[in-house]
Amino acid sequence: MNLPQVDPSLDLLRERRRLIDVRAPVEFAQGGLPGAVNLPLMDNEERHLVGIAYAEQGQEAAIELGQRLVAGGIKRARVAAWQQELRQHPDALLYCFRGGLRSETSQQWLWDAGIERPRIRGGWKAMRRLICDHVDAASQRPMLVVSGLTGSAKTPLINGLGQGLDLEGCARHKGSAFGRHPMPAPSQIDFEHAIGMGLLNLEAPQGPVVLEDESRHIGTANVPLLFWRGMEKAPRIRVEMPLDWRLAQIRKDYIDDLWALYQGQYGDWLGWTLMRKQLSTALGRLRKRLGLARLQRLQRLQELAFREHERGNRQAHEAWLGPLLTEYYDPLYRHQLEKHPHTFLHVGDWESCLEFAKDWSARHAA
Repeated sequence: MNLPQVDPSLDLLRERRRLIDVRAPVEFAQGGLPGAVNLPLMDNEERHLVGIAYAEQGQEAAIELGQRLVAGGIKRARVAAWQQELRQHPDALLYCFRGGLRSETSQQWLWDAGIERPRIRGGWKAMRRLICDHVDAASQRPMLVVSGLTGSAKTPLINGLGQGLDLEGCARHKGSAFGRHPMPAPSQIDFEHAIGMGLLNLEAPQGPVVLEDESRHIGTANVPLLFWRGMEKAPRIRVEMPLDWRLAQIRKDYIDDLWALYQGQYGDWLGWTLMRKQLSTALGRLRKRLGLARLQRLQRLQELAFREHERGNRQAHEAWLGPLLTEYYDPLYRHQLEKHPHTFLHVGDWESCLEFAKDWSARHAA
């Protein structure tokens, strides 16, 4: 029988349709589709064995082996998992790598259980192609890049705009030595898909894009090349705020917000231990740029700040964050400005840059 299919479309992502990825967990870990849950037809070992059979004996032998491996109680458990998901998301769609045998088999088993759900024609591969093409096409849209010294609250500014795209959020990394997120970094594929979803979620999905000034590498992720080239050519604005304002902001970013993430993910004791380790390790990685004497001074100040933090004084971290700004991040930023000079459309405080970006977005959306 011909089981139903739907054409691949970005509308499936815009509508936030629930997607059931029936590929093996190892494939899903390399990158799923936005909004997908992994409920595999075969686990990693079963997939591996079937792949060997396919390579050595052909498709029929591989199908036969798959049917033997996923039978009886194993088959019932996998169908039950799909049924449970479909009870919660009755409009969910199925997909595998190319929309072939695995998603069709899953469909057939659900049909046998009295449930009809379509699969995506072309599967993951077709959907990924649409997402990548959408990201590449966005490189030709009007872009505005928000620049400024560390602690200038560029990310909150971006997130305050209907046309803002938070690349650091997509990468789960703040783009600096201290920017690691407690949650695992996304795969490169998932990072690219997150950019695609971010573009689809803009108030004007085909309109202009406002982004923070980033290097091409954000943590372990790389901004797609065409999109990055669009950013390089884009006009810029620059946020300028006084040191005490930036120091309060960086303490919020590097200490308060980070602690909330670690505490929420791991609890008090383990979260505190892991956060301290992350911050001390990040500082240690700056030895080459800071020099041994300055590094040791900042390490002593950091250790004292941790002790004060345990007593309830989070502001004590400013004793090491202040020199980190003035002796490391600020000179590094100014060096980059000298090396790659830009003409700025606007230079001003945070509020004026926010208003400029809003006006710029409105003009270019018209």
